Amino acid sequence: MTTDNTPALEIRGLQAWYGESHILHGVDLTVNRGEVVTLLGRNGAGRTTTLRAIMGLTGTRKGSIRINGHETIHLPTHKIAHYGIGYCPEERGIFASLSCEENLLLPPQLKGAGAQQGMSEADIYEMFPNLAERRQSQGTRLSGGEQQMLAVGRILRTGANLLLLDEISEGLAPVIVQALARMIRMLKQKGYTVVMVEQNFRFAAPLADRFYVMEHGTIVERFGAGELEQKMPVLHELLGV
Repeated sequence: MTTDNTPALEIRGLQAWYGESHILHGVDLTVNRGEVVTLLGRNGAGRTTTLRAIMGLTGTRKGSIRINGHETIHLPTHKIAHYGIGYCPEERGIFASLSCEENLLLPPQLKGAGAQQGMSEADIYEMFPNLAERRQSQGTRLSGGEQQMLAVGRILRTGANLLLLDEISEGLAPVIVQALARMIRMLKQKGYTVVMVEQNFRFAAPLADRFYVMEHGTIVERFGAGELEQKMPVLHELLGV
């Protein structure tokens, strides 16, 4: 049963494989409602695989993944989504032959437990004015930053309230990265829950309420924003930041 104190996401003992490759080795993490949580780690640490495992996009999974109080470890991806979760992959997944507006309107509204009323098209365009200006442009003609905004906007329209964002700042101009930071702060104010995989520590650090550090498919450090300064020597050793 879901209550106000039920975590948005609770993972216990998560193991995941791609074929014969054993990638995750017992991941434990909790994300409370309305939090912004960042997964830190070097490339290959298992951060993206954690997001993909949550969505059922890896091979074999073992352990427990509870989304808004509902166990989802044995569910297929399309059923997991209906518990109010949206995944923005690093490659963004924009349909090149469709216009910006067609991409935005393509996903259906989620109907399952945990989903909420999706953000309106007008609200998304207000959040991302660039998309309003480019609504008739083909997906291939959008800049990298505009594609990233579209990928996030498309999730918001479905009614997902738990967002998994994979490297959304990667390769983007500083002005676009600043716009994405404003977006995350705005979503937090609206009560959304965000889990970010992020290599750009300067982008992630001011936004996150809590941090998890991954290494070799496990969580090796966890701490709150208030402990960030004292943890910097550890982060420097683990991440080189």
